[in-house]
Amino acid sequence: MLPTPTYRLYGEKTAETPGFWVHCETIRVRSSRYRWEIRPHKHDDFFQILYLETGPCTALLGALETTVTPPALLTVPPRVRHGFRFAEETQGLVITLLTSHLSAAPDRLSESLSAPQSLPLPPNSPDAAYLVETLRRLSAEFAERRPNRDALMAAYTALLLQLTARLCHERAAPSDRGEDRLDQLTGLIHRHFRDHRPVSFYAAELGLSLTHLNRVIKAATGLAPSDLIAAKLLDEAKRDLIFSRAPIQEISYRLGFSDPAYFSRFFVKQTGQPPLMWRRDQQARMEGSAKPHGTAEAF
Repeated sequence: MLPTPTYRLYGEKTAETPGFWVHCETIRVRSSRYRWEIRPHKHDDFFQILYLETGPCTALLGALETTVTPPALLTVPPRVRHGFRFAEETQGLVITLLTSHLSAAPDRLSESLSAPQSLPLPPNSPDAAYLVETLRRLSAEFAERRPNRDALMAAYTALLLQLTARLCHERAAPSDRGEDRLDQLTGLIHRHFRDHRPVSFYAAELGLSLTHLNRVIKAATGLAPSDLIAAKLLDEAKRDLIFSRAPIQEISYRLGFSDPAYFSRFFVKQTGQPPLMWRRDQQARMEGSAKPHGTAEAF
């Protein structure tokens, strides 16, 4: 897989402009330049909000691709891989904020916005209607040079984030989508466990902070994500040790360990035995269970 490019703001140097902290534009203005497709990329320093007013959109957020039906809001935290395909009739807004502007956000707000979201905006929701009006006012204020512009944009931004966090929180299941996150993490582990990726890689792929991923998986399983990764490696190691005659060195390389000695230390830590001893014990146990227990004496 090719590496995902990291842009400042669609490849531009907007963040280097003195006093820059927010940018607003329409989806049409930006995406029409690229034939209505924004290819997968990420930003280190930006938090983005997309308001989809009309027209369909296919969004890639982290490792997940989803079709978004308007009206809806999409949130993209920093360092999350994302891309979009719009229809020509799509209308909406893109709001980009410097993450430093969010650094003082309350814990609940920060947690609610730490994962990418595709958030429907119910037409009968007063909060959703107020959020859309706030988006429009922020965009209009950005486009015009009027008195108190920065102060009003800061106020609209704070309100926008709080309303978004509330709608995200109300939409989330009581389990904080723990089962869904567990399924997603398990799928990623199955694809990448031989690469020995750190937990931070999986958090980024799922669009979560490291703390959030640990909390959700701990609540769902009682284990840390690192435990699930180790368990997958151990299961594969045991399968190879039992059902193949491959030497320990070959198995270790097959599982992505660069050093067989490190594989042995990992195995001992998990099972209490070196892999060769464990294999011999298992083979002896299976051979013992396969032997006949003797014949009954004739009456």
